[in-house]
Amino acid sequence: MTETDPIPLSALQHWAYCPRQCGLIHLEQAFADNIHTARGQAVHHLVDTPGYETKAGVRIERALPLWSDRLNLIGKADLVEFHPDGTVFPVEFKHGAKRQKLHDDLQLAAQAMCLEDMLGRLVHKGAIFHASSHRRREVTITPALRQLVIETAEAIRAMLVAGRLPPPVNDSRCKECSLKDICQPEAVADHTRQSMLKRNLFNPEE
Repeated sequence: MTETDPIPLSALQHWAYCPRQCGLIHLEQAFADNIHTARGQAVHHLVDTPGYETKAGVRIERALPLWSDRLNLIGKADLVEFHPDGTVFPVEFKHGAKRQKLHDDLQLAAQAMCLEDMLGRLVHKGAIFHASSHRRREVTITPALRQLVIETAEAIRAMLVAGRLPPPVNDSRCKECSLKDICQPEAVADHTRQSMLKRNLFNPEE
C-alpha cells in the first residue's frame, strides 16, 4: 500500500465499526463468514448485477462504479436514483431492521461525495434500505459526516502504509464479528494488559 493507492469505500465502514476489523480485511486480507455476513451477501445479490431501469421518470442504476480522485476513494454504490429535477440519491442495502448505525451512514456519505466529484453536483441526501423491515432510512449528508469521511480515509491510509494492525476493541462489537476467531480479541487484549503490568511492576515512582 502506498499513499497514492485508492482506499476501498467498504474500508470506511469496516474502520468505523472496528479499526482492527478493517486492518484484518484490508491489510492482512483475512475474512470469514458468519450468519451476519451471509445475510449481508444475500441482500447485496439483489443489486450486485450492473444495470438500470426507469420508474416514473427516475433512472435507477444498480452496482454503479464510484471513485474520487480528490479523496482517493474507489468502490461502487448498490443503487443510485437519478431524478428528473437533477437530484442524485444513493441507496445502500443492509440486512437487519431499520436502525441508525454510524458506520452505515459513513459509507453512504462517502458514496455521496464520490458522486459529487464524478457528476459535479451536490448530493444532499441518501438512504439506507434495511432488508428485514423493507424500509428506507433517509440520511442527510451533513458537514460532520463529510469531515468524518475525510478523517476516516486518512486514518485507514496511515494504517495501511504503516502496515500495523490496530489493537482489538474487545467489547460487545466482537460478539457479532465474523473475524472474532482470527482476531482473538480477549487473548490479545489480555496480553497487552499483562505487558503493561510488567512495565509498571517496578515503577520507581511507586
